[in-house]
Amino acid sequence: MENLVPLIIQLVSGAAGGNIAGSLMKNLSLGTLGNSLVGILGGGIGGQLLGMLGISTGVGDMDIGSIVGSIAGGGVGGGVLLAVVGAVKKALNK
Repeated sequence: MENLVPLIIQLVSGAAGGNIAGSLMKNLSLGTLGNSLVGILGGGIGGQLLGMLGISTGVGDMDIGSIVGSIAGGGVGGGVLLAVVGAVKKALNK
């Protein structure tokens, strides 16, 4: 259970990051549901990538640094993946 908390934080942060990115980049937005789903996926991927790079994302002790790392990794990952998926979708629709 202890190892699920950082993942849950990353997924929720990813959904928020995807929706924030969608509201800032309206031309790449996929709608609220699409932004949330892509953000959740990006949050999970972003958190895992930060973990592979050695940046603490909550594996082990849950201190404030690892919680912030999970939030940042998830949020940024969700926003970045939304931008990529939105750009690809826009390019395919031309």
